[in-house]
Formats: sequence, structure tokens, C-alpha cells
Amino acid sequence: MDTGRQPLWQEEPAARPRMADPVRTAAVRAVIIVALTLIQAMVAFLCTLAGSWFAFPAVLSTVASTVVATWGVLDVWVTRQVWVQRNGVQSQPSSTARELRRERRRARRQQRRESRKGPSRVDRAAA
Repeated sequence: MDTGRQPLWQEEPAARPRMADPVRTAAVRAVIIVALTLIQAMVAFLCTLAGSWFAFPAVLSTVASTVVATWGVLDVWVTRQVWVQRNGVQSQPSSTARELRRERRRARRQQRRESRKGPSRVDRAAA
């Protein structure tokens, strides 16, 4: 039953392809670690302003969490690089490019054959 209305939404192709599973896993882990680190930093800051006894341990754990968060972000970058290197862009030459290379190879081989042969025996005898 066609009512002539437009659909509520239209499917559009994604601007970028989906991230690989290991990269996405590392990215989610990094986002969670960074979010917890920011919360921890905020707690440490507020405890410091309030003069609470918890300020010093909170600051120490925030410093440690910052190191872990940095590791998490670097892990995303390294995982992405490894993924691209192992499974990434697989460039296959198009058939036209392959054919052009074959033609050039044939021409070079032909030139080499002709240069190796030199003057034939008949030509030497006539000279």
C-alpha cells in the first residue's frame, strides 16, 4: 500500500568504513580509561579545594591513571598500525595497468633479444 509519503529516514553510505574489531576494542578501552581518569582528576581537584585528607591519594592515583590512559591511547594507535600492516589496504593493480606492464615487458625483452643477436652471419659475410 503506497501512500506516496517519503520514508522517515534514508540510508546513506558511511563516510568511512567501519573500524576493525581489534582497533575498535582498543578504542573503547581507551575511552573508558580516559573518562575514568578525568573523573578521578576532578575528584582530586575538588578534594584539594576542600582540604580533604583524600586529596593526596587522589592526586597520586590520578597521576598513575594518566600514565595508563596514555598507554591506552598509544595502544589504539599501535593496534591500528598493526592492523593496517597485516590486513589493511590490499592494492591490486587494475587489469589495464597490468596489461600495460606486460606490453612494456614484452617490448624490453624484444629489444634485449635484438641487441644480443647483433649482426647475423649473412650480414657479416656480405661485409
